[in-house]
Amino acid sequence: MIAAPKSGSGKTTVTCALLQALKNRGEEPVAFKCGPDYIDPMFHEKALGVPSYNLDTFFTGREQTRQLFERHAAEEKIAVMEGVMGLYDGLGGIREEGSSYHLAKITGTPVVLVADVKGMGRSVLPFLAGFLQYDKERLIRGVILNRISGGHYEIIKPLIEKELHLQVLGFLPEKERFCVGSRHLGLIMPNELEEIRVRLAELSAEFEKNVSLQEIMRIAEGAGETERADTGSGAANEEEEENCWRRAAEDLEGDWGWRETADESLQKEGIEERPVIAVARDEAFCFYYRDNLLLLQESGARIVWFSPLHDKKLPEASDGLLMGGGYPELYAEKLSSNIAMRRSVKEAVEKGMPVIAECGGFMYLHRELIDREGTSYAMVGVIPAKCYDTGKLVRFGYIEMQEKKSCFLPEGSKIKGHEFHYYDSTCNGEDVMAVKPVTGKGYSCMIAREHCFMGFPHLYYPSNPAFVKSFVDKAWKYRKKG
Repeated sequence: MIAAPKSGSGKTTVTCALLQALKNRGEEPVAFKCGPDYIDPMFHEKALGVPSYNLDTFFTGREQTRQLFERHAAEEKIAVMEGVMGLYDGLGGIREEGSSYHLAKITGTPVVLVADVKGMGRSVLPFLAGFLQYDKERLIRGVILNRISGGHYEIIKPLIEKELHLQVLGFLPEKERFCVGSRHLGLIMPNELEEIRVRLAELSAEFEKNVSLQEIMRIAEGAGETERADTGSGAANEEEEENCWRRAAEDLEGDWGWRETADESLQKEGIEERPVIAVARDEAFCFYYRDNLLLLQESGARIVWFSPLHDKKLPEASDGLLMGGGYPELYAEKLSSNIAMRRSVKEAVEKGMPVIAECGGFMYLHRELIDREGTSYAMVGVIPAKCYDTGKLVRFGYIEMQEKKSCFLPEGSKIKGHEFHYYDSTCNGEDVMAVKPVTGKGYSCMIAREHCFMGFPHLYYPSNPAFVKSFVDKAWKYRKKG
């Protein structure tokens, strides 16, 4: 795990440099992001071509998180986890659950700390000593010093190793070109990727020159074994489950592009006896957890991509609709001008096609979207309301959600999610109770009906697989109804 004392220390930069360096050596790494963030896994996938998954101990707890990790890392030579925030920062910034350290602990993963030491001399010793003292599991095995000159590094390194008995693995100098700004990845167009890849090549070359990849590999080889949970299902069932997930993963390989239309895909492979879920995926809608999509496939659905920006209608064979998050506000004019697609989506939903819409997808289904300049754009119109830029963060953080009347979730059950949005709506919904896990504060949200589940929260489906089964069952019934 690549972790750090705080955000902004250089975790993403070092993680990307390490992944690229491993690829340069002929390794086939798999990446994981600790926490609910969509952007860093997108960067791993899109810019580096490395499969990337989210792991979050709040979303899936101890045993299920281990199982997800083992499933995706089992056949790979090396797995690289990118931490979140500071190493010990979990729920509410105060709990261990949800922290990078908690994930490292339950998966037996050694930690390499990235420390931004610009402007520090001997003070780096007590700074690192505090993190080592708090490391009860002795998971921190090395440190990489960021934003330090080569000359200063040669002075500080022996002090750290002598007084703290902590291996210093190398350093990265301060260079603006080495700052990997993954925050904007969803906005990167194909013609911009080449420039980013050139920068990553330069970064990895500097990394390999100044950091001991051999020692990092040695540390990785010392990773502990995770304890496989006993499901009681037997070896045969376990093998079949693994095969099912493997087939689903193979279906999702590639760049998840929308350039091959859903109709072309169905014509090529034929329509199988399973419901078809049309998933919006393009520049405006790109926030999807890989495990959410894999769970949809494992539950019997066939996924086809479509683009609200570029296509004129939903795939003909669609039985359900998934509208993920993204940046619809940045493409509002183009989304609005695609009247044929807006009409196609509205007609399908009004006919009773099951739909899940999260954050950006929820915004797209409104009657109108008002951007930060105050310009109003017509959207789909399924939700007779408007969404608008508030100019500030409306909601942020983890939540647990329970329907007031069971529609998609079994009676009394909950699903976990995360919110992060600056837009608000004149109709956020009142059908679900959301509760903050640390404070216990609750509020109503979501529009949940027999065939729709729509709102600002991003959902993590593996936290309640029954939610996905319900969606797929509804899509199947819709298909049978004709």
